[in-house]
Amino acid sequence: MLAFIIRRFLQAIVVMLSVAFIAFMLFQYVGDPVTNLLGQEATPAQRAQLRADLGLDKPFPIQFARFVGNAVQGEFGLSLRQGRKVSSLIVERLPATLELSLVAAVIALAVGIPFGVYAALRRGSALSQGLMTLSLLGVSLPTFLIGILLIYVFAVTLKWLPSFSRGEVVAFGSWTSGFFTVDGWRHLILPSITLAAFQLTLIMRLVRSEMLEVLRADYIRFARARGLPNRVVYFSHALRNTLVPVITITGLQLGALIAFAIITEQVFQWPGMGLLFIQAVTFADIPVMAAYLCLIALIFVVINLVVDLLYFAVDPRLRVERTAGAH
Repeated sequence: MLAFIIRRFLQAIVVMLSVAFIAFMLFQYVGDPVTNLLGQEATPAQRAQLRADLGLDKPFPIQFARFVGNAVQGEFGLSLRQGRKVSSLIVERLPATLELSLVAAVIALAVGIPFGVYAALRRGSALSQGLMTLSLLGVSLPTFLIGILLIYVFAVTLKWLPSFSRGEVVAFGSWTSGFFTVDGWRHLILPSITLAAFQLTLIMRLVRSEMLEVLRADYIRFARARGLPNRVVYFSHALRNTLVPVITITGLQLGALIAFAIITEQVFQWPGMGLLFIQAVTFADIPVMAAYLCLIALIFVVINLVVDLLYFAVDPRLRVERTAGAH
């Protein structure tokens, strides 16, 4: 187990260094930070002085090593657009994105798994067929269209829910949350449903297909032959084995919720990291873009490690195989 964790940790370091290199190359080939900071009318002396202050006059390996060292400390310089430290911008926007992604993940899991189990156990019923039809729509429709439709129905036509911004939040030091206000929850409903729609339908279809395959396995037939009630067969035996591949998809999709909340945040003007990244791309704000890439890569690496460790808790066969391999 320890050897497995160390090996995955080393792999994570390699991945993060690769992403850091890609992010660092943005500084080299996308725009000129000196021109962005000083403008076109700066004198050559001013340009040379700023290059020396930023370390851009150093050799490439030294610049990259300095970039990695600063990134480990959470420092990515100043935003070229806002003139503020990138780390402070990330800290300011991160709570909104994590809050939105967390609620979307809970919705996707709480709805997708039960619906997938029902569609597998009652696959001939009208409700099951209706769920599978809706799942096709959820997979096929783009996120921005789902968001626009929800805004039109619930914000414009019915006027039940707000269509933009984060609403009232409560501050806990540098961390802010809308979980403790009614207005915050009202603003959270539409964007979280929009963000969860694709993941919900994906999880539902995956659970259904895996459940149908597990129900045809020999050990399920043996459990039925022993006279175990359907409730025990379905939820103690079949569902637990169904969740093994679901954990992988769910873990990756949780990272995707955070990484690809960009469209949802743009549609609802949600003040998170996705909206910050879109604004950074529009204004070629390279430090913000580099910080976003590194942060998202770190989130994916951590989630993948957690998912691999969860395998050992869910599937005892993996523990047996690794023990046998060690001997």
